[in-house]
Amino acid sequence: MAGLFTIGYSPFSVNGFIDTLLRYSINVVIDVRSLPYSSKYSCYNKENIDNTLKRNKIHYRNYSGEFGARQTDLQYFSDEKYLDFELFAESQQFKCGFDKLKKSIAQGYIIALMCAEKDPATCHRSIMVSRVFYNKGYGVCHILPDGQTEEQTDIETQLLDKYFPDWHQPTLFGEQNRDLLIASAYKKRNAEIGYRIKGGGDEAVHDWVH
Repeated sequence: MAGLFTIGYSPFSVNGFIDTLLRYSINVVIDVRSLPYSSKYSCYNKENIDNTLKRNKIHYRNYSGEFGARQTDLQYFSDEKYLDFELFAESQQFKCGFDKLKKSIAQGYIIALMCAEKDPATCHRSIMVSRVFYNKGYGVCHILPDGQTEEQTDIETQLLDKYFPDWHQPTLFGEQNRDLLIASAYKKRNAEIGYRIKGGGDEAVHDWVH
């Protein structure tokens, strides 16, 4: 099934970023940052990158509510007080974002999810958002700092190697269940990069660790 791309802007100059998008014929950028501004990379602030993309005939949309990692509704947080990506992916707002992109892909748009992180394996764009698209049958290509790509399956292999380095080895009880290990690996990465809450109740303080 037709798919989508993801890209982290931090390794790219604006011209390099645009050239890379055009190289892959991407004509829609979905900004998945909860806060679409950067003191270090002001050229990627919401209004600035929107204008730059428009000049290159690329559409820009901000999906902070649908796909942003800095959510604040406590019902989507784990007992350890970080945003549970699987829980939030079941929210109405996430599903609304998914459905909108599903329609756009069906109409022939080529979409890239944009965040700041250069490594997709450490970013919620792959651990939360594109994982859902992949599980729904869409191909996902993550654009790397050198302009090359890797797929969601590559991300999953990296997670397995990190958290279960012997995952490919049989045990006394037979072969290990790869799907279960992948699910567990996603949870472990979620716990590492998830948006966390310190304190509790109405006075909860949020701490961004991504």
